[in-house]
Amino acid sequence: MVYDFRLPDIGEGVAEGEVVRWFVAEGDVVKEDAPLVSVLTDKANVEIPSPKAGKVLKIHAQVGEKVKVGGLLVSIDAEGGANAPQAGAAGNSVPPPPPGSSSIPPPPPPPPPPPGEAAPPGNRDSGGRILATPSVRRMAAEKGVDLSSLRGTGPNGRITEADVAGGPSGSAAPTAPPSERGTEPSPPGPSPAGAAPSTTGGATPSPDQVERIPIRGVRRVIFEHMAEATHKAALFTYVEEVDVSELVRLRDKMAKHVEKHGVKLSYLPFVIKGVVAGLRTTPRMNARMDDERNELVVHSSHHIGIATAAPEGLIVPVVRDVGKKSITQLAKEIQDLAERGRAGKLLRSELTGGTFTITSLGLLGGVMATPIVNYPEVAIMGVHKITKRPVYLPDGTVGPAHLMNLSVSLDHRVLDGIIGAQFLASVKGYLEDPHQLFAELA
Repeated sequence: MVYDFRLPDIGEGVAEGEVVRWFVAEGDVVKEDAPLVSVLTDKANVEIPSPKAGKVLKIHAQVGEKVKVGGLLVSIDAEGGANAPQAGAAGNSVPPPPPGSSSIPPPPPPPPPPPGEAAPPGNRDSGGRILATPSVRRMAAEKGVDLSSLRGTGPNGRITEADVAGGPSGSAAPTAPPSERGTEPSPPGPSPAGAAPSTTGGATPSPDQVERIPIRGVRRVIFEHMAEATHKAALFTYVEEVDVSELVRLRDKMAKHVEKHGVKLSYLPFVIKGVVAGLRTTPRMNARMDDERNELVVHSSHHIGIATAAPEGLIVPVVRDVGKKSITQLAKEIQDLAERGRAGKLLRSELTGGTFTITSLGLLGGVMATPIVNYPEVAIMGVHKITKRPVYLPDGTVGPAHLMNLSVSLDHRVLDGIIGAQFLASVKGYLEDPHQLFAELA
């Protein structure tokens, strides 16, 4: 029995997912509840198990493709029958001979044609349409390659990126005529008799090596999200310098007690508390923009996103109800979210619903930056590295101080610059005298 498995409803609000990785190939036998496919939604990778045990007959969605909820993912022979089609070398099925016929197997498919020859119709579906994903079609258009001239080496003759690129497993792309080659270097060869030696004194330059990196997975989500943010929001950035000398001393003292419980205490929990105190003085910054209704949605709860570097790209896990949590609780939650984020184990609910975002590069924080708002939020704050420098002290003498810059970017459509200045002034006051943070909680 053939079971067509479709993309299930992964969670509230999810309309589609991008196929990130298949754990099986056509022809494989899969167990029920074994990992089948990894799908990306809103920066969260969801590992979907196999609903049935059996043989994988056909994969309908390739890596990098987006599939709507209810869209066909894979067909499985749920009985795992011995009469199921066997996958050939190029993904073509070879049916068993009918009863009474010769047991001699059919001849193998012909080898790929040499470059420049037209491929047989093995790269087309039953309707005559060339089998290739949108990304492969786009790549072929950019390289000027006629897909009908290629033999696909993917499942069922599907044309892959390697085929278009002319890799060892596919046909080489047509060579451009000399008039279209521009200034590409000619292949080295023997000099004609009597030719004068080169006077340049340099070796023949090696050809440029070009790598094409598909924009997919988490990087494609970031790509689209950043484009949307810069297209819709009018960004304005304001920078302030903060003397965090007292904060450095307080953090050093508290770390001895907090780290006894296996939690590393960074400056970030204090910064988060300072941000919440600042947002209480400028509540319109703790908001999300609803462009469809042309409304600014202001929140009373503070759900702070923490931009975190992960192997596949930047993610923003959200710490919820920050105002109700202690410094130690925040340190523990930040550490947990960061570790699971780098391992790709965060839930979708832990990556959505933020009302304000903080981004920090820690020791690589630099002098300043112009962070891009995490749309539809309307404000984001960048935290930069702490440096020890000489400054004028209140008594007129010069002494050392720990200084740090903060940069806040606003959606200038709904927030004026004065709002950002008032916000940073408030945050600065709390971080320069961090003991206020505990009075604030009381």
